[in-house]
Amino acid sequence: MSTSIAFLKGHGTENDFVIVPDPENLIDLSPAAVAALCDRRAGIGGDGLLHVVRSAAHPEARGMAGEAEWFMDYRNGDGSIAEMCGNGVRVFARYLQRAGHVAEGDIAIATRGGVKSVHLAKEGDVTVGMGKALLPEGEVTVRVGEHAWPARNVNMGNPHAVAFVDDLAHAGDLFTVPPFSPASVYPDGVNVEFVVDRGPRHVAFRVHERGAGETRSCGTGACAVAVAAARRDGADPAVTGAPVTYTVDVPGGRLVITERADGEIEMTGPAVIVAEGEIDAEWLETAVK
Repeated sequence: MSTSIAFLKGHGTENDFVIVPDPENLIDLSPAAVAALCDRRAGIGGDGLLHVVRSAAHPEARGMAGEAEWFMDYRNGDGSIAEMCGNGVRVFARYLQRAGHVAEGDIAIATRGGVKSVHLAKEGDVTVGMGKALLPEGEVTVRVGEHAWPARNVNMGNPHAVAFVDDLAHAGDLFTVPPFSPASVYPDGVNVEFVVDRGPRHVAFRVHERGAGETRSCGTGACAVAVAAARRDGADPAVTGAPVTYTVDVPGGRLVITERADGEIEMTGPAVIVAEGEIDAEWLETAVK
């Protein structure tokens, strides 16, 4: 391993990430290494890590290389692998723009949740085509302390349980995974969103992200929340034939989610690179022992 590894730090509505450029997939980022880098006291700190790799150089993405040059090898803050991260895709795209790999306009990014279409403004927000939501059948219940709520099962390439509550404080501290049942519905864990109404087509939520705890924002979660709210409100675009847009507030800012009549979902929000530097490779080797 070289004596240093380049990194950047970025965030999307304060969902923050360590960014490790590695076009040829030469850096060994074990779960322990990712967890050490994302540690907020002993490492750089982040809700997750964006490993920037050319699709052709990664075994999980080679099949997408014809559609997307770059693969977002996303890791949760605890080192586990995740299928998709909506805020992460926006920050990933902003990094590619900053590094000169892409220009403003439309680009494609490969993820474990498929190829995502991204529109990069020269300045301002980034819009991501998030694909279609899947709505598995079956009842789900989420609990916090003595409170229990029915939750909508929404899959955005990763699993979500969306519960509408009267007060966001009812979600508790969200340090630990809110219990859900039946356990068989989410064998690999789940992101849990607690949602309140702010006005017409306007909601706010807090989230426990699988592998990260409570985060300041969750892009796929915002999409799942908008989808669940549209069904609750009788505004399913597949039924009405008209697109529906929800403003979704998160602790770290605001996202705008539009679901079209064909089911395709677009998410628009900020993406910011805040710093860049070098990781000491000797420290990292010591940290994972």
